[in-house]
Amino acid sequence: MTACSDNACSRTLADAAYSRGGTLCVRIHTPPTSFVCGANRSRSRVLPFFAALLALFAAIAPAFAQTKSEIVPDTWQGDVLRPKPDLHNLEKLRFVTDSDYPPFHYFDEEGVLTGFNVDLARAICETLGVDCDVRPVDWDDLFSSLDKDETDAAIASIRIDAQSLNKADFTERYYATPARFVARKDSDLKDVRPETVEGKKIGVARGTGHEAYLKRFFPAAEAVPFDSADDTQMALKDGKVDLVFGDGIGLTFWLNGVTSNGCCEFRGGPYFDAKYFGEGVGIAVKKGNRQLVEILNYALEQVHASGRYEGLFLRYFPMSFF
Repeated sequence: MTACSDNACSRTLADAAYSRGGTLCVRIHTPPTSFVCGANRSRSRVLPFFAALLALFAAIAPAFAQTKSEIVPDTWQGDVLRPKPDLHNLEKLRFVTDSDYPPFHYFDEEGVLTGFNVDLARAICETLGVDCDVRPVDWDDLFSSLDKDETDAAIASIRIDAQSLNKADFTERYYATPARFVARKDSDLKDVRPETVEGKKIGVARGTGHEAYLKRFFPAAEAVPFDSADDTQMALKDGKVDLVFGDGIGLTFWLNGVTSNGCCEFRGGPYFDAKYFGEGVGIAVKKGNRQLVEILNYALEQVHASGRYEGLFLRYFPMSFF
């Protein structure tokens, strides 16, 4: 079964993630009480495909200009950068992450921990001029590792929401995921607006922020809830719905993967709304450690200003979800 949360049924990256319980999925993590996924894991077939997919689209990816974008905070995008904080007592940063959700964090075929989050953590350490340790833990142990001072920070695509903020303090978001509509390529519906989708059947994952947003802002459409994002995609491919509305990253990988069979494409959007899709994801630190939050915010801003963030983004997300 596929993961769903209060804000989104997130990151169902079919054809580009591990297989869990028969469904390939990648998550923007929410606390474990709101995430459910099958237990069986299989990496042998997925990782070679994932590597080939990244290599293929890296070769044809359009330039990713560092212009104003809602994926990162406004404070990263101005001419004035925040001052360097006091680092004289900081010699090493210890990060924990999850380990089996590419392209964010996973073991490659040689058993090396890698991914967008892992490389971003290392870039932060290099920017600060400190030693770096990035190690994998189970998702359930991320917050407890902070509480026990076993690590300094958790970088695992943790969604910034009320529940996670009760457990840890967070940096500013280092990315946010837009919501997108997808239609079959043979659909005549090119311009997606509330008035143009009247009476149209739109598949959406049940109980998610996407479903709530769809019903609130596209009331004339017929929202058709499914148990998972995978189910919405299959329904669209089979012509049972006119559109699908969901997580932009998950839909990007599905569109460019095997199971879509090239059936569909983005229409309209992208859509950002913190109320429905969350504030994005940030780096978690132990509750009350505001000094480290400021140091990490400074480092993230510097990584972005240097162009390093852009390079990592293109490497791991060559297929634009905007």
